[in-house]
Amino acid sequence: MVGTSVKATMLALGALAAWLATGLSAAGSPPAAEAAGSWNPKAAAAYLDQREDWWMAWPVAARDHGTFCVSCHTAVPFALSRPALRAALSEAGPSANEQKLLDNVTKRVRLWNAVAPFYSDEKDGPHKTEQARGTEAVLNTLILARRDAGSGKVSDDARTAFDNMWALQRTAGAERGAWPWLQFSNEPWEAYDSQYYGACLAAVAAGMAPEEYRSKPAIQNNLVMLREYLNREYARQSPINRVVLLWASAKWPGLLAPERQQAIIQDVAGQQRADGGWSLASLVGPWKRVDGTPLQMTSDGYATGLVTLALEQAGVPRNDSHLQQGRAWLLHNQNQAEGWWPASSLNRKLDPSYGPGRFMSDAATAYAVLALTESKAP
Repeated sequence: MVGTSVKATMLALGALAAWLATGLSAAGSPPAAEAAGSWNPKAAAAYLDQREDWWMAWPVAARDHGTFCVSCHTAVPFALSRPALRAALSEAGPSANEQKLLDNVTKRVRLWNAVAPFYSDEKDGPHKTEQARGTEAVLNTLILARRDAGSGKVSDDARTAFDNMWALQRTAGAERGAWPWLQFSNEPWEAYDSQYYGACLAAVAAGMAPEEYRSKPAIQNNLVMLREYLNREYARQSPINRVVLLWASAKWPGLLAPERQQAIIQDVAGQQRADGGWSLASLVGPWKRVDGTPLQMTSDGYATGLVTLALEQAGVPRNDSHLQQGRAWLLHNQNQAEGWWPASSLNRKLDPSYGPGRFMSDAATAYAVLALTESKAP
C-alpha cells in the first residue's frame, strides 16, 4: 500500500527542521516587498479564459470528433489553475471555458478507442502515435483528477482516464514505470528529458486522488513502478524537472525520501536570483534555441511560479526568506492591466503579439496563480 508512515513523517519534520537550522530560511515578518505587493485575480482569470478560448478555436489545435489538442503550455495549466480563482471571483462553479475544456477531455476519455491520437507516425514522424497517446493519457488523467480533487472520490470518467493511463505505462526496459512522451525538441515539455516531466505529472495526478484509490490492489504495481522510475532516473534530471518532482512528492506522501525532498529544496533555493525570482533558462541544463538567439536569463513567471508553488506544497514555512522573495516577485511582476506574468520561449524568439508567442506566458500565469492561491505552507 502506498502512503505515508509515522516514521516517514517524523523524518520529514526532522529534515525540515535541520534545513531551517542551516540558515537558508529566515524567520520573521514577511518582507515589506511582499506585504506591500498585490495582484489582480480578476485580470488573471480574464487572461486565462481569453487564452483558452483562443486555443480551443485555433484551427491548428483542432482534432477529430470535434475535439481539440490538450496542450502542455495552455490547456493543462489553465485546467490546473482556473479553479483556484473561483473564490476570489465569487464563482459558484467552472467558468464557461473551463467547462468546455472538461467536456473536451471527458469526450476523448469516453471515446478513447475511437479518437485518433493528437499526432501520428504518418504525419509527424516515427513513434509519434505512441508518444501522443501516452502524453494525452497522462494529461487527461491529471485534468480530471484536478477536477475531482476535494470531492473525496474518483469520478467514473477520472477512473477511466486512470485506467487508460496505467494501461500505457512502460513495464520493461530502461523506461519501466514511465510513459511514451512527445518529443519535438521543445523544452520544457517536449524535449529529450520530458518523459521524466510526464511521469512527474502522472505522480501529481495519483497524489490528487484520494488515498482510497491509491490503496487499490489493482494499481499497486503501477505505483511501485512509477515511484521506482522517478527515483532511479533522479540523478539525470534538470533542476526544473526536480521541482516538478518535488510538487508531486507533496501530493503523494512517500514518493520521495525526506532527505531527497530537502536536497531539491536546498538546490533550487541556491539558484534564486537577486530579484527574488527564478529563471527557467538557468534551470533546464544546457540548452540552446534552434534559431540561435540567446536565451533570456532573467527571472520569469513560469519558473518563479512553479518553484514557489512546489516549495509551498512541500511545506516550506511561509516565513522562509526564499519563499517570501519568490512570492514578492510574483506580486510585483503581474501585468495587472492584462493579467499575465512574463515568460519567454526556450526554443526560439517569438512575437508575443502572435498567438503562439504567448504560450509561455499562459503557463507562467497559471503557475503564478497557483503559487499565490494554493499555499500549504504554515
